[in-house]
Amino acid sequence: MIEIPSLRPESRYGIPTSDLLLFNRQYVVGYSYLFRQPRWAMQVIDESTMPMKDNFDRLDNFREDLRIPEKFRSSLGDYKGSGFDRGHLINSTDRKGSRIINSETFLLSNMSPQKPDFNRDIWLGLEKAVRVLAEKVEFAEVYTICGPLFAIGDPIEVIGANHVVVPDAFFKSVLAERAKARSTNQLAMWSFIIPNGKTKKSLKEFLVPTVEVERRAGLQLWDKLRGEKSDALKTKKGRMWSVR
Repeated sequence: MIEIPSLRPESRYGIPTSDLLLFNRQYVVGYSYLFRQPRWAMQVIDESTMPMKDNFDRLDNFREDLRIPEKFRSSLGDYKGSGFDRGHLINSTDRKGSRIINSETFLLSNMSPQKPDFNRDIWLGLEKAVRVLAEKVEFAEVYTICGPLFAIGDPIEVIGANHVVVPDAFFKSVLAERAKARSTNQLAMWSFIIPNGKTKKSLKEFLVPTVEVERRAGLQLWDKLRGEKSDALKTKKGRMWSVR
């Protein structure tokens, strides 16, 4: 039996569970009915997705995703006056191959409530750092998966009439495939957990083993990886790459 998600390049190394899978032209979302936002979003960045073919500014056409049942959907009104940004999980700068590709990043199914000084600072910095990594000749492809984290047992905060749950933190896991075959370490992996708020810490201070992300998120990441080397990737905290 063919698994349809496995036909997508983003899911080459696995795809986590979710209430609803949403397939866009250059990224995939696993949506959470309970939290009214993505549980995760994943993409691949390589030479075919990085070029910006059209010279245009970000579209900023935020809108509801009509593929989601209305009772589980977030709306623009939920964010209005909330004090939270409509925070992209798959950022628009990575997706400028065409106007429609860029437009899809503004679907609310790609948004989580992010504090402005998180979204516009450390999260933005991590997005830029991943682009730097993807441009390194050492790597052929870079895969990312990111999403919100919620503090189990703590009081929850919600915004809007649809009760969109405010995340306590966000994660991003990065899997990079080296351009040239090597006897060891064909893949490299880095994972981050960053609290949803202002910070003066550097990105490297938020590096964690991928197994820690899995524990906090309740998700299995990169589940198609097999063997001792793969286990070592998940249990090791990677060293931050140069962002220059």
